[in-house]
Amino acid sequence: MKHIGIIGVSAEGAALCFQTICSEAGKILGAFSHPEISIHEQSSKLYFDAQPNWEKVANLLLVSAERLKMIGADFAIIPSNTMHYAFPIVQKKSPIPLLSIVEMTVEECKEKNYRTVAILGTGLTMEGRLYQNALDIHNIQSILPDDNDRKTIDRIIFDEIVPAQITDSTSQRVLHVIDALKKRGADSVILGCTELPLVVGNHNSPLPIIDTTRLLARKAVQHAIH
Repeated sequence: MKHIGIIGVSAEGAALCFQTICSEAGKILGAFSHPEISIHEQSSKLYFDAQPNWEKVANLLLVSAERLKMIGADFAIIPSNTMHYAFPIVQKKSPIPLLSIVEMTVEECKEKNYRTVAILGTGLTMEGRLYQNALDIHNIQSILPDDNDRKTIDRIIFDEIVPAQITDSTSQRVLHVIDALKKRGADSVILGCTELPLVVGNHNSPLPIIDTTRLLARKAVQHAIH
């Protein structure tokens, strides 16, 4: 089996990805079995301060890729959607192969025949066309929350979910935004922030969820095993 490297950006996203790899691998390999996994994460503040200078972000990601290569990782994943603006730069320079969360997510939308996909994430992810451009190539329409709802989602991510300050109302406010997107014609929603699955999932969402964090983890397991 291949050794999985995780390039962490936030503790919450990296931890959820790690946990999912272990649980999904156990379903295939048997209880308590999973490929070797290593995580390298620099201070999240370095990333938050660097964006949207994607060259600087790429350099930070490459430090982790180098460290993971040194300890034997065969490939790496980046459980952070926004940082994938730097992915083309990192992919060219990385000493180990990288799997793209954006490519996997769009492929999932195609396989499930979604035609009008809502996108939730940080302000940069929603407004910078990280997913819209990739979806456009496959003639999949995308919908964003309105301006107020985009600001709400961005605040929830950075003020509550990432710092692990989730309140009883956190999920309800996110679900309210998803419900509004459903009324505008969305048939599914991409959780384009690796921390959003901590508060929203198919168990409570009015729309089918594309959970980018767990999708990335499952694909990493498949890549490591096969």
